[in-house]
Amino acid sequence: MLIHIHPDDPQARNIQTVVKCLKQGGIIIYPTDTIYGIGCDIYNVEAITRICRIKGIDPKKAQFSFICSDLSHLSDYTKSVDTPVFRLLKKALPGPYTFILDASKEVPKILKAKKDTVGIRVPDNNICSAIVAELGHPLMSASLPMDGEVEYFTDPEMMHDRFEKLVDMVIDGGIGGIIPSTVINCSEGAIELVRQGAGDWEGLIG
Repeated sequence: MLIHIHPDDPQARNIQTVVKCLKQGGIIIYPTDTIYGIGCDIYNVEAITRICRIKGIDPKKAQFSFICSDLSHLSDYTKSVDTPVFRLLKKALPGPYTFILDASKEVPKILKAKKDTVGIRVPDNNICSAIVAELGHPLMSASLPMDGEVEYFTDPEMMHDRFEKLVDMVIDGGIGGIIPSTVINCSEGAIELVRQGAGDWEGLIG
């Protein structure tokens, strides 16, 4: 199913349709402030396992992120962060960054990496924010399986043609980007760059 949602003013009815799909164990492809992602409800183990199959990865080795609408979910899914890290989060988010933080017990085991961490994203994207707000908890996020064909991962209609038999819904929120988020490790008190992406790392720590 391809569903069109306005990027600036997401239609409430369409957002409710997406959330109903998620609550029923559906998998969606959706826009962020960087590239399009694939995701599901963080509490639906079957849906998470389906995404791992689509990506061809072992769930135990997968490193997924949470899409949050703001930092209010932070204390639910991560252990307490110190003041410098929290200031960094406040400065960067919402924005094109993924922060790796120490996971709390609330994070489903299937979503914890070997180091007991979780990636947190708060995209500067109205569609993401509306979905998470309506869902009531974070959305699991992963990158689409790439094969070098850039157009498949920027054009929602082409994504739908390609993945319609594998996912339940593709959200058309306009043409997506091709540069992923900047990943910053803040676990165990560290603040270090893991991957330079769309975010301005130098400007963030300067």
